[in-house]
Amino acid sequence: MSDSSPLPPVRLRPEAELARAALSTPLLSRAARLARWAGPDTQVDAGGGLVEERLPAAAELLGLGGDDAAAHASEAWRVAVDAGLVAVTDEEAGTVTAGEELALLTAGSPHDVLTVWLSALETVVADASVPDLDGLLDAVDAGGEIDFESLDWDPEAEAEFLDGVLGTLYALTVSEDGPGDAPVPLPALAASVIVPSDMGEPTNDVLEQVSDAMMRLDDQFRMLEPVGLVEYQPVDEALMADADEEPAAPVDDTDVSRYGMVRLTPLGAYGLRARLLEAGFEAPAVGELADKGADALLDGTSRFGQSAARAETEQWLARREPLASARELLTAARGADTGAPLRRLRCQQALSLLGAEAEPALRDVLDDPELGGLARVWLSEHGASGVPAPSQELVFWLTVDTLAAQLQAEGNSEELQALVEGLAEQHSGFFAAAWRVDHPATADVLEAMGRLHPDKKVAKEARKAAFKARSQQGG
Repeated sequence: MSDSSPLPPVRLRPEAELARAALSTPLLSRAARLARWAGPDTQVDAGGGLVEERLPAAAELLGLGGDDAAAHASEAWRVAVDAGLVAVTDEEAGTVTAGEELALLTAGSPHDVLTVWLSALETVVADASVPDLDGLLDAVDAGGEIDFESLDWDPEAEAEFLDGVLGTLYALTVSEDGPGDAPVPLPALAASVIVPSDMGEPTNDVLEQVSDAMMRLDDQFRMLEPVGLVEYQPVDEALMADADEEPAAPVDDTDVSRYGMVRLTPLGAYGLRARLLEAGFEAPAVGELADKGADALLDGTSRFGQSAARAETEQWLARREPLASARELLTAARGADTGAPLRRLRCQQALSLLGAEAEPALRDVLDDPELGGLARVWLSEHGASGVPAPSQELVFWLTVDTLAAQLQAEGNSEELQALVEGLAEQHSGFFAAAWRVDHPATADVLEAMGRLHPDKKVAKEARKAAFKARSQQGG
């Protein structure tokens, strides 16, 4: 994932709600209980880990049983130390005391709680990139160094792989055409980071890489679920059984959920966005523009999908008086730069959310060459009286402006193609008049119409008009 382009905006839950979710996660709640339990007789080793003799008592306190009880207790303790819930007072003696962050879980603000949780998340994500402990111990050489080659493990590559998968899961979740709250099949997620985008049919080698990645991710998502990052349905263990073994019960090979399903939680979306921002990505959140000017709103939402742009605009309008906000929006929509058509489209969409109180602002710009068209549209849609008919020049200018905005927002989409076909069909002399339109984007729009129209004759006519427009503009 490139950090040069912004991710889709995420709709975050209120911090109070997220903080409650963080406090109820199994891992952070266990870490907090251990921090409150620690006392003068609690001993830690040189790395700050709970000494082995104390692990059974810690596991019992947490109500953990089974073969993994000690490992889960050790993990919770490590989170408590890394998140500042426990502080080592004397490294040589191995003594500890309650950390400064522990009080934040009960007396701090929701933001304080989430800051502690983010520290816990970092610990778990780092642990998830490490191979199993037994293999790690076997790879320690006589000098105490880890022989990474014998592990067939590259720490940096493994961390980058997991970060890439989590970034992809985040992008899928927040994207308007993504799965939303629905879980993502693990094979699809693994393939999205393994299979090259320009590859047609994956090779056997690539399919094997996807299968290996699924098994790694299965272990990693099992680790990430207790910290509240994801909800995870693991890979069906029957799939990992030896081929000669008879399955315990009939299985449905077409059931994709058997291969693992993962869903990013609202808390997980908050956490991954924080990590993405820290890594230098542009990861906007709906509501960030509510206190900024109309210019920032129109420019910012120009990169948003329709639903997110509307949600952001609604928050912006809710903080302002309708007439004043309409005037500010119209002022910000002016311009002849390449982004101006899309600003005007977002302005028009914002104005559609306002009622009759905004009418004076629209009447004020009826004679404006850039805003007069959208003003007439708004006034007509709101049943205003005495709206002057637009000139033919204004109609064509508004058409070019609208197409330029759609082209910038959606590219060569099916919706834009349908709009282009409709225009050419309804106006037989469209191209003969359109190339004369005094708009900076006229030539680009006509060239796009030539690309998009399926009729070769019409497409050629559009390209000819584009050439005339560019010649007229001196290009």
